Amino acid sequence: MTTATVATHSTAPRAGSFIERHYFLLRRLHSASGIFPIGLFLIPHLTTNSSIVWGQVFNAKKYASLGAGAAGVATFQHEVDFIHNLPALIFIEIFVLWLPIAFHAGLGVYFARTGMGNYSRYAYQDNMRYALQRITGYIGVAFIFLHIASLRWGWTFGGLLPTFDPAYASSSVAIHMQDGILGGTIAILYLICVLALVFHFANGLWTAGITWGLTVSAGAQRRWGQVCAAIGVALALAGVTAVGGFMTLDPEKAQAVEEKLQAERLDGEGTPVESSAGARSAASVPGT
Repeated sequence: MTTATVATHSTAPRAGSFIERHYFLLRRLHSASGIFPIGLFLIPHLTTNSSIVWGQVFNAKKYASLGAGAAGVATFQHEVDFIHNLPALIFIEIFVLWLPIAFHAGLGVYFARTGMGNYSRYAYQDNMRYALQRITGYIGVAFIFLHIASLRWGWTFGGLLPTFDPAYASSSVAIHMQDGILGGTIAILYLICVLALVFHFANGLWTAGITWGLTVSAGAQRRWGQVCAAIGVALALAGVTAVGGFMTLDPEKAQAVEEKLQAERLDGEGTPVESSAGARSAASVPGT
């Protein structure tokens, strides 16, 4: 019995409610939004973040002029600069990310609260996968809010999560994971939450094949499951690489590389590129 089948045994929505009238459509829209744009965004996002490590491996010659060990910082800064220079970035964030995330999260919480695993009739593995999908969904909602609020909106939550400065991308992320009130514990929490999101996406990708009628037979579900598992492993490795890279990065050395990059991008009047998050000293002190 599949996870999707287990998930259909749920508490029925209130008779005549909007969700009951459009349940079939909303289930499929919820499934689709989990893949695009949210799930597919996870791939370039983790790839970009892990560039703090793979950039050092593949771009060492390109950034040799910045000094030994600078390639990862320079690569990540290049990726961040590209993103922040996208035209109409705020509209992309609102309509391509934040609203779809809110839609998926809202329906996901509703479906999770009304769904029931049937441990007496269905396979233990399928019920556990369904339960983990709900648990990782809750973790994902909380983590994404904290992640966006701190690194995009600048909320520090009283020094728990130092904010992000796109002009000093690597050093500020390292400070974010190392110098908050909880210190390096934040990196451990990040790792747990990122792996939870990866499982949620990979498992959701598998159940989407059933939801959309693309994997009807047991063989098709098994083969698609292997593909989804491979995607999940690759994303998990990227997530572990990213968290490990920033957790072990020296913020002061990273800032020195970033200042060299700033110097190379002086404008025609010799004015350095401004830091959008304010003074570096403020970013280095939890709670400021």
